[in-house]
Amino acid sequence: MDRKTFVLDTNVLLHDPDALTAFGDNDVVVPLAVLEEFDTKKRYRDEMSKNARAVLAYFDSLKNVGKGDLHQGVVLENGTRIRIQLEIKTNYSPNFSLSLSSISYRILMAAYFLFEKGENVVFVTKDLAMRVKAEAMGLEAEDYENQKFSYDSLYKGYRKIELPKHDIDTFYKDGQIAVPAPDKEFFPNEYCLMTSAEHSSAVGKYDPKTKKVGSLINLPANIWGINPLNIEQRCALDLLLRDDVKLVTLIGPAGTGKTMLALAAGLRKVFDEAVYSRILVSRPIMPLGRDIGYLPGLKEEKLLHWMQPIYDNLEYLCESTGSEPNETLRWVTEGNKLEMEAVTYIRGRTLPKMYIIIDEAQNLTPHEVKTVISRAGKDTKVVLTGDPTQIDNPYLDKDSNGLTYIVGRFKQQKIFGHVFMEKTERSELAALAAEVM
Repeated sequence: MDRKTFVLDTNVLLHDPDALTAFGDNDVVVPLAVLEEFDTKKRYRDEMSKNARAVLAYFDSLKNVGKGDLHQGVVLENGTRIRIQLEIKTNYSPNFSLSLSSISYRILMAAYFLFEKGENVVFVTKDLAMRVKAEAMGLEAEDYENQKFSYDSLYKGYRKIELPKHDIDTFYKDGQIAVPAPDKEFFPNEYCLMTSAEHSSAVGKYDPKTKKVGSLINLPANIWGINPLNIEQRCALDLLLRDDVKLVTLIGPAGTGKTMLALAAGLRKVFDEAVYSRILVSRPIMPLGRDIGYLPGLKEEKLLHWMQPIYDNLEYLCESTGSEPNETLRWVTEGNKLEMEAVTYIRGRTLPKMYIIIDEAQNLTPHEVKTVISRAGKDTKVVLTGDPTQIDNPYLDKDSNGLTYIVGRFKQQKIFGHVFMEKTERSELAALAAEVM
């Protein structure tokens, strides 16, 4: 197989600082313009600047881990040769008429320069527009695929199985049953929707310890005024209220109840049962690429705008309890047991015995989600909610975002549970919009 030259765009390394070693026995080229962009980002405190510093530090360490130099190429043990491309084509070419005043176009020109020299170039970028421009001038262009899972074939968290009525009756009698998986083995904490030709039905959860499908936990009469409205919500609440399941992901379109259920379960676990000391709720603060520093006021005042959907859900739950809603809301918000925080400021913290909810997690990269989960201390539960089909981050899609990635990577872990929620319960109008638009 011919050796390829992979030219990496800035956004690839900001997305995954380990991308330099992900291309096997090939050449990996980083144009000098990429390092210029890193230089402008390294002084900030967000995840991108952290990744920029990590890549620069790795370049500095290459003199100790490989053979050669950064100009001619440093050869690693796995055969990868990494080099920094200094030269770019500066004379006019009819196939490259873009202005070199743009850093992005200088990166593209560096790839085109190597292409004209006869190298087997593949331009790797997470920017769709850059891929189109590269292909228009004859370059092979690809998205970075190393941290991707197909959303369309993503693990749902449950499966439907047809059983004899006698087996379903046995399940109700004994509380568990050994169910043969028709095509593949069950994943830990996977739910089983059992039906029979006689219209009997039951729902249970697979227990990896007993290798059987067992009954769901008994729910209280209501959880802060909330009761499950469908099987998906019932399974989600089962996961959210189980203390042995430390990581939960809920995926689905708007109106399916992901955030509402997570918040209601958190209030139950913290305020009613005292299993956890506090609830920490967070959302990405850069859904459109802006930092909360652009908003006036103190950090708490800035966060109010980003966290308004959480406050809306909280107000609804307090109203649903039936008692004095204003007093309940004041008791919750002033009790020092509910904390709102931006994802940016979670890095560096250790969070023990907390119920953590990360809303809109589809706008986080796999590395950012890893940063959040790795903050979980002893006896902490982490819940990630979101809709991978609604992404604001320009360099992520439904396959490459952190929420999809976590489901793909954790589905075989015993402390993980997932439910894909499809039925909208917000309102008849919301359900109709989700279906026809």
